[in-house]
Amino acid sequence: MSDLANLGLFFVVVFGVIVLPGLDMAFVMASALRGGNGAGLAAVGGIMLGGAVHVLMGVLGVAAVLAVWPPLFNAVLLAGALYIAWIGWSLLRTREGITLPAAGTAPRGRPVFLQGMLTCLLNPKAYVFMLAIFPQFLRPERGNLWAQAAALGLITVFTQAAVYGAVAVGALGAQRWLAGNPRAGLAGARAVGAVLVGAALLTVVQGWA
Repeated sequence: MSDLANLGLFFVVVFGVIVLPGLDMAFVMASALRGGNGAGLAAVGGIMLGGAVHVLMGVLGVAAVLAVWPPLFNAVLLAGALYIAWIGWSLLRTREGITLPAAGTAPRGRPVFLQGMLTCLLNPKAYVFMLAIFPQFLRPERGNLWAQAAALGLITVFTQAAVYGAVAVGALGAQRWLAGNPRAGLAGARAVGAVLVGAALLTVVQGWA
């Protein structure tokens, strides 16, 4: 297989993984619904940085260490699930619903950016990807591994930007409609919270199955 075909196949696999609903996508949606377009895109930026760190960790073999010591992997799994569940629970308890943020009241970009990065770093799906799929596209016979990893990393980050960016913009459109419907806004906020809690529970169940 040529280098170009190898990169094309990697893109198809990465796109298939990223487009499936998971913790990162749920966080982007929740951020956009609660803080508007800026917060949603800040969450996307944080997740992109987290994805780049995952690539670095994969090349350095940190992911392999997690596989060798299962308790550590399970600890990461539980931490990520609890973090997302906490966000979901806060939405389930809300009384304000989904409303457009007033000028100057939307969450600042930096905290959401950092939360997005943390969400990505604690996402067990990313570690499974780095363990099971990423190493298959690194071939020593094709030259410098760092150059190969850089190419794969760029594909990963830009695919995250495209998919999650679309989710953030779409969520904002839904937010504007819900803003004029208070009851629907409250139901929407709690529905997103339920999705986040459900995703966290499913992550734990799958991780220990």
